[in-house]
Amino acid sequence: MSKPAIDLDNLPYADGDFYSFEELLSDKERSRLAEVRAWLTAEVRPNAVAWWNEGSFPQSLIPRLAELDSMSPVHRQGYSNLFAGMMHAEFTRADTSIATFIGVHDGLFTGSIELLASREQQEEWLPDIYAFRKIGAFGLTEPLGGSDVAGGTRTTARRDGANWVLNGAKRWIGNATFSDWVVIYARDVEDNQVKGFLVDTSLPGYSASRIENKIALRTVENADITLENVVVADDFHLKGANSFHDTNKVLKVTRLSVGWQAVGQQLAAFDVARRYAVERQQFGRPIASFQLVQQQLVQILGNAMSSMGMMVRLSQLEDAGTAKDEQSALAKAFTTARMRESVAAGRNILGGNGIVTDYEMAKIFSDAEAIYTYEGTQEMNTLVTGRAITGISAFV
Repeated sequence: MSKPAIDLDNLPYADGDFYSFEELLSDKERSRLAEVRAWLTAEVRPNAVAWWNEGSFPQSLIPRLAELDSMSPVHRQGYSNLFAGMMHAEFTRADTSIATFIGVHDGLFTGSIELLASREQQEEWLPDIYAFRKIGAFGLTEPLGGSDVAGGTRTTARRDGANWVLNGAKRWIGNATFSDWVVIYARDVEDNQVKGFLVDTSLPGYSASRIENKIALRTVENADITLENVVVADDFHLKGANSFHDTNKVLKVTRLSVGWQAVGQQLAAFDVARRYAVERQQFGRPIASFQLVQQQLVQILGNAMSSMGMMVRLSQLEDAGTAKDEQSALAKAFTTARMRESVAAGRNILGGNGIVTDYEMAKIFSDAEAIYTYEGTQEMNTLVTGRAITGISAFV
């Protein structure tokens, strides 16, 4: 007599929250998180592989995202940073590309407006941004500038009466092929300081071309941006964006989000690997019955929970207003390293099926490489942390 099939959805720890971190949220936040998770399960995850294979962003999802009303959970809706982080992890767990779209529009772009625009600018721009009537992008990285962009921004801004004239190029700019606005960070030729500008993508001299042939985040439409004498009125200079120190205020918060993405990516790997291990039969029994498979599943879970524990504490510090740049840097470096181990173990559990997107794990495995790199490379975040604990900088 064969044993009945295991009901994975009713197993202990079915949600992967092995240490009940979600109990740290308020009742209202837990209810809202469950609502968002259910929406993602119905609207995003069933379609994520098809979108990834097609390699184009599903424009039809934008109105549904507007209805979900998840924009700016901390600044606008009054939720904790802990809730915002867990919600971002859930978006990533469903699909890293859609989570990255949200991270760009809501985190980097909207965060620039919320943190660096004047009150008058915020009142004029934010209602359309929150409602997804205006889609945004974030233009910082350049073709020749990544880790050194703080002191090496080549895109220039020249004051011309009541206007600014922007010239230069940006690379890897998510959403830029279809965004209405993009925040461009450019070096003022007069004082050599990096300033921020809200640029309408319909302005003369602005162009964006899609980056093709990616192996990660294929649903995200990253672009190369060219700015040729783009004239921007001074009213669109972000009044609080006058140095790279100001820009870093945005990056400090969004680096927190990327750490949470690393958690979500590991939970996605755990979901797929555990289900596969229980359902896949070899030698007449589920491969989950083999010791080495269980060891790899536990490794994924342990990595995910250690990463989540770090992110929970960092989010609490952010809520208290005491989080430091180096703490965000260490979290990004640590969680993404654990993520790489986790997705590799998950792919290994699926064997040959782990290299085709039909089984989800290949997409999860590939997307992890983008998370590992953006918002500061592993090496740079390690050196930022090293500087904090030694007092000596290993980079210029």
